[in-house]
Amino acid sequence: MANSVSLNSKTISTDSRVANQGEVPSAARAKLQLNVSIMEASATISIGAQGNPQALLYRSAITGINEALKAELGENAVQNAAKQDNSPEATANRIVSLATGFFGAFKRQNPDMEDDAALQKFMDTIKGGVEQGFKEARDILQGLNALGSDVAANIEKTYGFVMKGLDDFATQAAKPKEEAEQTA
Repeated sequence: MANSVSLNSKTISTDSRVANQGEVPSAARAKLQLNVSIMEASATISIGAQGNPQALLYRSAITGINEALKAELGENAVQNAAKQDNSPEATANRIVSLATGFFGAFKRQNPDMEDDAALQKFMDTIKGGVEQGFKEARDILQGLNALGSDVAANIEKTYGFVMKGLDDFATQAAKPKEEAEQTA
């Protein structure tokens, strides 16, 4: 059974078993402090949101996600990610970089395949995944009636940049090692 938490209180108490033990362990204290800060932020947003529960939900979710990602991605991870370049070319570069980054692992998992055959199978697999992902994204946006002319045009531009990037990767990976090192 939990005790009430005062939002203005410097001391934090949790259920009666922990509170009666005196000192709250540091991990529990940190979690409780996080919960209090979320509650304080939520209360502030709720008052300013004029009864809009979605604003409260959104702010609470963002605060929780930021706290969960803080150790790995730093302060305000969600806001920082939203600031990234989302142009078709930049998005395509991220997709190509992520997808082609698996080629080394693919080759290690298929040691009996010749290099050319491994590259071809990898590219077929990656391109199939890209095609499926773009189709699903278009379908979702269409279902949400969010596939306006600008959005559709940017999807097509991004798709073109991705395919060109994958083709460039395949061309570079297919070169003999000595030639690839000279052009790098």
